[in-house]
Amino acid sequence: MQDILDREPKTAPRTEQREGPIARTIEQQTSKLPSDTFLWAALGSIAGSLVMMAMGEEKKANFIGQWAPTCSYSGSTTRW
Repeated sequence: MQDILDREPKTAPRTEQREGPIARTIEQQTSKLPSDTFLWAALGSIAGSLVMMAMGEEKKANFIGQWAPTCSYSGSTTRW
């Protein structure tokens, strides 16, 4: 195993590719939550959208339903 690690290129992050202070702050705060939180929020937005659609509130249903990808993406990026 050590042999593999020794062969891996040793690179340093370039300064122009570092995160800004806002992105770093957001990542620090969201990483405190379990990933499941974001996935449950995505499922909740889908369920809320279905309920709104059943109630005939199509615009609200579309608005709430569009939260799902954002929530699931946020949950997957907090663990990188």
